[in-house]
Amino acid sequence: MRRRHEISDADWDRIKDLLPGLPGGHGGVAQDNRRFVDAVLWIAKTGAPWRDLPERFGNWNSTWRRFDRWCSKGVWARVMTALQDEDLEWLILDSTVIRAHPAAAGSKKSGTAPADTPSRPSAAAEADSGPRSTWRSAGSDSPRD
Repeated sequence: MRRRHEISDADWDRIKDLLPGLPGGHGGVAQDNRRFVDAVLWIAKTGAPWRDLPERFGNWNSTWRRFDRWCSKGVWARVMTALQDEDLEWLILDSTVIRAHPAAAGSKKSGTAPADTPSRPSAAAEADSGPRSTWRSAGSDSPRD
């Protein structure tokens, strides 16, 4: 059974011949390119640091170094081109139809949210009160400014 962050069989069939380390190619044959691609997808989808890569994918540092080498060689560009959806060649977003929540624009809150009411009854009174203590200079009875 395929895990949530793993590449699908259909997508794997589209890219497997584009990856380094194929039999008959120059250099060594990669032990498991699919497991490596799954590791990269796990990092990309979770946003976790490389050091948090689960052990089932192997050593995180070796995986990162291999990812970096593939970036330098343009392997990922070829993979993305192969996986690109032809219907999404152009995607245009018009900002006039993308709305932010009113709170994101700094609008005044309606007062219905729990955060709008003080958690302690005395909190509102404290906000309007003056200083808690006054400083008096030696020999003076008036508060110090």
